[in-house]
Amino acid sequence: MLDNFLKYINTELSVQKDDKILLTVSGGIDSMVMSDLFFRAGYKTGIAHCNFGLRGKDSDLDEELVRKMALSKEIPFFCVKFKTKEFAARKRISIQMAARELRYEWFEKIRQENKYDYIAVAHNLNDNIETLLINLVRGTGIAGLTGMNPSENRIIRPLLFAKRETIDDYCKRNKIAYREDITNSETKYVRNKIRHLVIPVFKEINPSAEKNLNETSSRLRKTHEIVSAYIENIKKEVFDISDDNIIADIKLLHQYITNETILFELFRPFGLTGSNINDLINIISGESGKQLFTQTHRIIKHRGTIIITESISHTDTRYTINSIADFKTIPFVISARIESIKSGFSISGDPCTAFIDTNMVSYPITIRSWQPGDFFYPLGMINKKKLSDYLTDRKLSRPEKEKTMVLEIAGKIAWVIGNRIDNRFRISGTTKEALIIETKG
Repeated sequence: MLDNFLKYINTELSVQKDDKILLTVSGGIDSMVMSDLFFRAGYKTGIAHCNFGLRGKDSDLDEELVRKMALSKEIPFFCVKFKTKEFAARKRISIQMAARELRYEWFEKIRQENKYDYIAVAHNLNDNIETLLINLVRGTGIAGLTGMNPSENRIIRPLLFAKRETIDDYCKRNKIAYREDITNSETKYVRNKIRHLVIPVFKEINPSAEKNLNETSSRLRKTHEIVSAYIENIKKEVFDISDDNIIADIKLLHQYITNETILFELFRPFGLTGSNINDLINIISGESGKQLFTQTHRIIKHRGTIIITESISHTDTRYTINSIADFKTIPFVISARIESIKSGFSISGDPCTAFIDTNMVSYPITIRSWQPGDFFYPLGMINKKKLSDYLTDRKLSRPEKEKTMVLEIAGKIAWVIGNRIDNRFRISGTTKEALIIETKG
């Protein structure tokens, strides 16, 4: 395996023998084997370990194992402990996404501070296949089907050539100590479902399924290079950089309005996903002022142009709800239901529960971070109030203000979530049904 490892580094990666490599080591079999291969190959290395605090004592035992290995090899050891659950809750993202964001930001910080040339992560061939299938199921462009890049932005993946079976065999023959993450055998996560339930079926159909999928990923990567060159030429024609904005000419975009693939590839760098490509088409074809928020950018039509700007802050969040069932997809919504107004019906005083007259409800409903300039009519008031003033009057801290979300119907704020509903959407004497939304406190 060492020969194949060195061959892969020489042919697929831009690593030189005198480069310093920061090894990211969790304590699991993949990263421990990767470390051993780098040691045997004689590279200058350091070890970085993240303790996410998600598995109690097991997390600490992982850290202890990696620390001892670094000590035995007399190489630099860097370690950090994250409050991962708190970070995920604050950012309103999954634990997996939180852990990814935390670790890669920290790895790059350590790399720069200690002058390492590359960050090595231990993704293997099977990880690459799983990523391809996950992207395929979720919906993606050609880039999502290319799998993982062997090298990008100072991150290298020197084990992408190796199957798990090969890694297991090397580990046993060389008696490498590692720790097993018990969650790897659970199937509640998407990746584990692919790993334990889907891939085995593929191998029943074709024993060479893993090999074929990996080769397909490699071919698509080369195809993507061709497509990317074509798209880059279109970008030069369509986009113009002005100050901090990117401006696209509507007339030039219109020639691609029927080609979703080209539009997707043009706007993918701005956070566009397959699920909102139709929203983009509607903006291009619609009236001035229409806008779309992605996770990273705002795309707005202004007269004969599309203006693309980065989101006001990385905490900006937006969800689009097209039916009452969609509320289930919002991580902080506990329940949403329609109830008839009958005798004995009562309105809770809980600010985390909204009671909205269904006569005022129309879809799509938007849940988003509040923005400067937002206003609403607080329950019981006939005059509008700037949301910024309302939050200040509530004496909320800056972090609490930044986390404040609003529920918007037909361009009007119906509810400052966790605070107060808008007077225009209240339950009145003529209300027959109520939309009741309950959120986490």
